[in-house]
Formats: sequence, C-alpha cells, structure tokens
Amino acid sequence: MDPTTTTTTSVQKKKSTGRKKIAIEKIERSERRQVTFSKRRMGLFKKASELCILCAAEVAILVSSPAGKLYTFGYPCVESTLDRFLNQQQHDHHINMNNNNNNVGGVLNVSMQDQQQQHEYNEIASLLEQEKKRGEALEFLKKGDWSGGNYNNNYQFWWDAPIENLEFHELNPMKTKLEELRNMVASKLVVDHNINNSSCSRV
Repeated sequence: MDPTTTTTTSVQKKKSTGRKKIAIEKIERSERRQVTFSKRRMGLFKKASELCILCAAEVAILVSSPAGKLYTFGYPCVESTLDRFLNQQQHDHHINMNNNNNNVGGVLNVSMQDQQQQHEYNEIASLLEQEKKRGEALEFLKKGDWSGGNYNNNYQFWWDAPIENLEFHELNPMKTKLEELRNMVASKLVVDHNINNSSCSRV
C-alpha cells in the first residue's frame, strides 16, 4: 500500500467541523423546547447525583417544565434538604432581628426580609404539595390496581384519582383502561338487551 495514500487518508479522517456551539437563547419551537428541557433536566439531575456521591453533598433541585410540571431531585431527600435551608433562613432572620433591635430602619428591613422568606417558603411548600399529589397519582396508576378500592382513603374508584398533574404519556394507561371499561359496559348492555328481548318473545 502506498504510504502517501495512507497519510492522505489519515489527514482526511481528522478533518471535522468540530462541535458546534449552541447559542444560549430561548427556543421558539415548543416541541424542540420540550425535548431540550427533558434532556437538560436529566443532565442536571445526573450532575447533581455525581456531586452527591463525590462530595457527600446534600442537594435539592426544583425544576418547572414549560408546561408547568414540577420535577424534583434531592439527596438524601428534597424535603429534609429544604427544611434545613428554611430553618437556616429563619435562624439568620432571628440573628438579624437581635442585631437591629434598637434600629427602627433595621427592624423594618428585617420585617421585609421575613415577608420575603415566608413568601418563598409558601411557594416551595405549594410546589412540594403538587409534586406529592402527582407522585401519588402516578404511583397509583403504575400499580395497575384497576379493580376499585380506596385510593389514599379519599377515592372510591381508580378513575377518581387526581390526574391534573400527570404528564401526557402517563395518562395512557388510564386511557386504555377507560376504553376497556367502556367496551365492557357496552357488551353488558347488549347482553342484557338480548336477554330482555328473548324474555318478551316467550311471553
């Protein structure tokens, strides 16, 4: 084989356009934006998990999708990490109040900080409650117990479970079961109708 040809081929293989730099700006197309969100979210959670493993760090991440769905990641768990953060905020607040006890302007400033912290706490608590309901509904659907019974002691039947916080693809199992239930009811009605007609004919 000609050495010149080998060298030329090697050089040609090395030629590349390189990795293109992605502009950090809002993606206008909703479909592409949703796909990018899913990929970036998983990448964020992966990096956070690596940080927890490598550094024994405690992490809490709350991410809201373009559609308003909440996703969380936490180690050891979201609730305990956020509780520590909020407790630290309250501790800092009390220190500030003591330091500014004789200063009217300082007291007013602390009061505003307290209101802001309370607002942040309420927002986080609301997001956690939404995620909890979403998790309960999703877990109930995943179990596949479509026979009835009490769901979380609040719902008599599986179709009463809250679904407003579920993703579109998570609703497919329920849609399938609803269609099966509709077909079963339709078949039962046909059978009952035929039985009634048969009884009337005999009379």
